[in-house]
Amino acid sequence: MTTSKVDLKSLVSEWYNQSSTAKLHWSGTFEQYMDLVKSNPKVTRNAFQRMYDMIVEKGTETYTDFKKEVIRYKFFDDNVSGGKDAVFGLDVTLMKFVNVLKAAALGYGTEKRVILLHGPVGSAKSTVCRLLKKGLEVYSKTEQGALYTFDWIDEKGELDGLLGKGVKSYSSPMNEEPLLLIPEEMRQKICDSIN
Repeated sequence: MTTSKVDLKSLVSEWYNQSSTAKLHWSGTFEQYMDLVKSNPKVTRNAFQRMYDMIVEKGTETYTDFKKEVIRYKFFDDNVSGGKDAVFGLDVTLMKFVNVLKAAALGYGTEKRVILLHGPVGSAKSTVCRLLKKGLEVYSKTEQGALYTFDWIDEKGELDGLLGKGVKSYSSPMNEEPLLLIPEEMRQKICDSIN
């Protein structure tokens, strides 16, 4: 399947559309972020919750195989790339994988472990990882999957020269959740006021 130059050009111009770029790069104060959290608590999801939601939001189908109910996740059909990286025949394995993500999303201890995909050559390990990567790239640009982080701003210029002459804004190197700025001893009080 080939893409004509006209299609590619319109796709690129749509991507750089001023309004969509502004939406992707929201900027505001911590107080404005807290208002976002109050109106939509899902913006504070951890990585496992975000990945699980991304997979489930694409939809599922259920069928019976040898008297066992199997859930097929449509996310692995790779509709983003027109099925180029679609995974077939591994519904049970993918169902188990998504169950691990679900357990981690619910905080059952799996979130503190490294998830290792192992199997013979050609068993779609890299393809699954590529699908997750592409999926997160697309999902993070949607309203449901929006990611937020913070910058330290040196208004007084006290750190001038630390990261370069005239640099007054320092991005969080780990793209951390802005709620981490709240001191630990205040977090329960803030949670109670939000909930």
